[in-house]
Amino acid sequence: MTIDQQVQQVGIPRPRPMRTIAYMFVSFFFRLLQFILIVVGLAVGIATAVVWIGFPILMATTSFIRWSADRERGWARTMLETPLEPVERLPLEGLSLVKRWLTRLTDATTWRDLAYLMAAFPLACLELPIAIASIVLLPMAIWVTPWVGWLHGNLAYSLLGPNRAAKLEQKAERLQASRARGVDAAEAERRRIERDLHDGAQQRLVAVAMSLGRAKSKFDQDPNAVRELIDEAHLDAKLAVSELRDLARGIYPAVLGDRGLDAALSAQAAKSPIHVDVEVDVEPRPPAAVETTAYFIVGETLTNIAKHSGATEAGVKVWRTESMVIVEITDNGHGGAEVRPGGGLAGLADRAATIDGVITVVSPPGGPTVIRADLPCQW
Repeated sequence: MTIDQQVQQVGIPRPRPMRTIAYMFVSFFFRLLQFILIVVGLAVGIATAVVWIGFPILMATTSFIRWSADRERGWARTMLETPLEPVERLPLEGLSLVKRWLTRLTDATTWRDLAYLMAAFPLACLELPIAIASIVLLPMAIWVTPWVGWLHGNLAYSLLGPNRAAKLEQKAERLQASRARGVDAAEAERRRIERDLHDGAQQRLVAVAMSLGRAKSKFDQDPNAVRELIDEAHLDAKLAVSELRDLARGIYPAVLGDRGLDAALSAQAAKSPIHVDVEVDVEPRPPAAVETTAYFIVGETLTNIAKHSGATEAGVKVWRTESMVIVEITDNGHGGAEVRPGGGLAGLADRAATIDGVITVVSPPGGPTVIRADLPCQW
């Protein structure tokens, strides 16, 4: 999952207070230097362009703008935890010095870099008094400063992050990958149902037919044997019905359709061998595909927790935002869970991908483990 996908799903995080204060102090001096060099470089370069001296100055200033913006991306990523990746710029290989400069000027990223650097200096002047006040006033450091850093991180992401075309391309690639994974997951589910039918209910029904056939052949000669065969056929028929019911429940549980996620997840928790707290608030009711995906993610996760985590208790929390259903499963086990190809968590990710959802796993050694599914209600 790329950083841009994480931003789309969970937003830009709120930075920590001390890092934000340090960012505000140090950034002020860098931004002052950047602002002076860029303004002077552009002013002198444009003023002297008529005598050609200005062009080398403008070229150097353009390179400095791009270099400074790249440093800002890394600085914001480190201190404000803003998820900024290095941007892709127009290729410059094989071009002459002048054509390189002209290409940089036609690159929209260059102008977005300039816009950020010009806006960053007046912001730095405002943020410096906030940082100074935060040193004296502890409540301000705890509550106000992180929000100011969060606002700055959003500005940085909007101007220094991927441009619209890159975002659309990333989204198209992500949708294509999720659809492919969805097709694979659907095919695996089809094979599972086919295998369960063949190995379970079909074999039971074949046994019923054979028992009834043998009973028919002995109907006149051996009534006692006929009675035993009919009893055997009756038992096999009941087992076949039970297996078909379980198979249907595995495709779409009746309680989920009738009573919704709260009742369905509570029923799952009641069957778990460990204590599970369930909290569900998903009104208005999400689409059936989202409910089904959430139901099976919780069920498979609780099964894995009981088998592998060593946990004694777990929690399931499901809530809805305007456009998402978020499923969060926690346990107090030994941790160390990770998404491995072909593993159970990879299967959860594949299931979520069928509706363009994303699975996030946080499981440090020693626990606790948090598995979160962000499931969009529109796709």
